[in-house]
Amino acid sequence: MNLLVDLGNSRLKWTQQTTGQWHAEAVPLDSEKNIEVLFDKVWGKIAEPRRVVVCSVSHPESVDALGQWTQSRWSVAAHIVRPQAEQLGVKNLYRRPEQLGADRWAALIGARGLTASAACVVDAGTAVTVDALSGKGEFLGGAIFPGLKLLRESLVRGTVAITAGTGEASDSLGRSMEDGIAAGTLFGLAGAVERLIEEYRRTLGGSMNIFITGGDAPWLSPRLRVSSTPAPDLVLKGLARIADSL
Repeated sequence: MNLLVDLGNSRLKWTQQTTGQWHAEAVPLDSEKNIEVLFDKVWGKIAEPRRVVVCSVSHPESVDALGQWTQSRWSVAAHIVRPQAEQLGVKNLYRRPEQLGADRWAALIGARGLTASAACVVDAGTAVTVDALSGKGEFLGGAIFPGLKLLRESLVRGTVAITAGTGEASDSLGRSMEDGIAAGTLFGLAGAVERLIEEYRRTLGGSMNIFITGGDAPWLSPRLRVSSTPAPDLVLKGLARIADSL
């Protein structure tokens, strides 16, 4: 069994990779002040893994703590995924490949495992990323902007009259301040993603596959006016491909 771990900005996601089985789990990172205690809670009773493969966009201290925990618990060194110039059929065309987020790199590798055609990878998490992958496996670049939570928090921080609250965004006609914030951020985000998909199609062609992943994908996907394929564990799927190659 391989333990695959995605240590994000707001959630800890993982799966135990075994032949023929796949079940991903997640917990909020703020559910426990001490991250080592969180590791004890979620992994303290699982079988010893053969490998631990990790991608992280969290604080370096958290990554170090994870590595120390796996070493102490199982005497297994965590393999920390870092973007490369080329790996598993994906070529990184960033000017400085190491600057690409490890989660984006893993998601691209996951997408390449799902299709040999051009693809657009939309990851709707704390930040939203929209990345372009050519049919040759070239990561051509992408865009990054705030996710729903950050957009809504920025309105509260940057204004006097707008206050925090949970609104309804079933349509774009908000009938309260809270509904207006919910609708404006969700439909605005959908519009931004659609525009980028349109731009990428000019480069990649109309047959481009669109994969959508991330914690906010269930809310964003129904608002898009383009067909997309849900890929809820795309980062972990990429880590699975990396684990199999080690």
